[in-house]
Amino acid sequence: MADAEIGVIGGSGFYSFLDDVTEITVDTPYGRPSDSVFLGEIAGRQVAFLPRHGRDHRLPPHRINYRANLWALRSLGVRQVLGPCAVGGLRPEYGPGTLLVPDQLVDRTKARVQTYFDGEPLPGGSVPNVVHLTFADPYCPAGRQAALAAARGRAWEPVDGGTLVVIEGPRFSTRAESRWHAAQGWSVVGMTGHPEAVLARELSLCYTSLTLVTDLDAGTETGDGVSHEEVLQVFAQNVGRLREVLFDAVAALPESTDRACPCADAHAGWDLGIELP
Repeated sequence: MADAEIGVIGGSGFYSFLDDVTEITVDTPYGRPSDSVFLGEIAGRQVAFLPRHGRDHRLPPHRINYRANLWALRSLGVRQVLGPCAVGGLRPEYGPGTLLVPDQLVDRTKARVQTYFDGEPLPGGSVPNVVHLTFADPYCPAGRQAALAAARGRAWEPVDGGTLVVIEGPRFSTRAESRWHAAQGWSVVGMTGHPEAVLARELSLCYTSLTLVTDLDAGTETGDGVSHEEVLQVFAQNVGRLREVLFDAVAALPESTDRACPCADAHAGWDLGIELP
């Protein structure tokens, strides 16, 4: 099986992240990931790109096999993951084109499997133990700094910190829901990013979210509300800049063997009951 150091899980409109790639199919104990994994090189680093929704956007947010996606990346050697995604802004100052690198996460999903450690037997017969990992700070501090520095280096002043609230989807928020999210002090709203972040932590992976605001969410505007076409249009207008930022962030990430962040030691003191890839 080919190796990669860094994984990128791309969202809407971002399936052409790498140019010269090798496409491979990966099986996991949790089924197939969203699509093939595409392997390539950026700045001398081996990168594995996985289309979050499938290359033809066939998977709605609540039907993505998040466990298979993260497991597949780790099985290829990935230890650091960048997760760009499109979001709605919950504050007027976070308009379309804003790049926010969150430092907090709120889960408002309803029906997603969000742990590997549920005591359910795997197909091979091994049974994971129930494990309670620390998740107070859901994102990798080193990855966040690399992403912020990369954006600033491309003359794109990012928002340093904020809360990403993840809703179930695939529908967008009502105005009442959007106003409630904003009233809590949360920053942006999306439909992915959870359980990606927690599953990455359970696999001792570094995970960094980069959120691109494509619209002002329903409660912060008076028009007809956000549409999928609007999201794709704004994402397409910014995907070139985001690609450059991600390339620079990949180059700036520490070597996997030099990780000094808490992510690498997430399992310290726990008997997992299963062998990770």
